[in-house]
Amino acid sequence: MNKNKFKELRKARGLTLEYIAAELGTSKQTIHRYENGVITNIPPEKIERLASLLGSTPAELMGWHGDDASQRITQPKRLPMLGEIACGTPIYANEEHESYVIASPELNADFCLRAHGDSMIRARIYDGDVVFIRSQDTVENGEIAAVIIGDEATLKRIYYYPADQKLMLMPENPNYEPMMFIGEELDEIKILGKAVAFQSVL
Repeated sequence: MNKNKFKELRKARGLTLEYIAAELGTSKQTIHRYENGVITNIPPEKIERLASLLGSTPAELMGWHGDDASQRITQPKRLPMLGEIACGTPIYANEEHESYVIASPELNADFCLRAHGDSMIRARIYDGDVVFIRSQDTVENGEIAAVIIGDEATLKRIYYYPADQKLMLMPENPNYEPMMFIGEELDEIKILGKAVAFQSVL
């Protein structure tokens, strides 16, 4: 989403967040997140409706460029939903593909998980949100990742200190303690991938 273009067009047409939310059948909070770039994987049908309301085109609104820009709306991604992942206490991650989620084609993700719990609320990830994951076995310190611990999974911010053989999984809620793994305990840890976007249920 070209957030500057969204806001510019909305104000030029005198439209409120409440009005756009009503037209799209969603909440004012969700439209606010669209406009500020918090939610990046806007459903294709909502992109088309937004562009129409704002007197724009999907390509202009989303900042798409190139010869295939006009085709992106009609070719959404179909990403497998791999079950739930905990944002509080780790829970079992079901690797059976239970369902699929339709996402915008520019989203660089390989699969998605449904968040469960409230430990990541300061990262604006809430219970029930769909979190889109790009498969990779390492992430930079401070990035949010889906992590397997033994047979269970969780979503946390990662901090790894190789010199100390220490890994810290940091929640985004002061009511939860960080999870620490040292030395041989690291053998139990596997990073599934980096969280690159989410779709709010609000």
